[in-house]
Amino acid sequence: MTTLLPLAIVLACAWACTGARLVTDHQENRRALLSNGLAITPPMGWNSWNHFDCSINEKIIKETADALVSTGLAEFGYRYVNIDDCWAEYNRSAKGYLVPRKSTFPSGIKALADYVHKKGLKIGIYSDAGKKMPGSLGYEEKDAKTFASWGIDYLKYDNCNNGNVKPTIRYPIMTRALMNTGRPIFFSLCEWGDMHPALWGSNVGNSWRTTNDINDSWESMVSRADQNEVYAEYARPGGWNG
Repeated sequence: MTTLLPLAIVLACAWACTGARLVTDHQENRRALLSNGLAITPPMGWNSWNHFDCSINEKIIKETADALVSTGLAEFGYRYVNIDDCWAEYNRSAKGYLVPRKSTFPSGIKALADYVHKKGLKIGIYSDAGKKMPGSLGYEEKDAKTFASWGIDYLKYDNCNNGNVKPTIRYPIMTRALMNTGRPIFFSLCEWGDMHPALWGSNVGNSWRTTNDINDSWESMVSRADQNEVYAEYARPGGWNG
């Protein structure tokens, strides 16, 4: 059985922590760039990183999907099953495509997404707005199309190895690439609060990370809620502080 509590508690807090505002003219204007119709309420679900780090495989993801349903959490809105880092081979294919790690995801991400979807849930994946791990910088269109073809519903987009290119330049490229796929994919900006993404994130993504890492403790989660209080006015349906 996998651990469900860390992200579930954090995301459940998000609504109370960030506050919600009615749709404004600003939100209508942003749809020219971001119009996926997602994140009417804060996303709730599970992410692999906090508990498993890189020790993940398709069995763990399937067990988590099973657990969200069997525990009843899915009925309360916990529907995202998000695969974090270390799911991909370090090297791309000869044609430049991302490749699931054969040792841990032998069935491929598409088959795993199909399994999660049959449970009535949504599946997320991880990439990075940089050049390593492998990152998607310079591969935005190719990777977005790959994620869409696999049936991905959520993209967590990190901020590592970015060559000192500002996130306000890097992140909108992936926004457009995701929109060009025609598949609604929740876009989570994992920018660590480096350049105060609450101030500009609503034009780019469905959520934006405003703080450093959390750990698996109540004190850590509450402290992040307190840090987000200053950004409460920037949260609204369609875009949330993370």
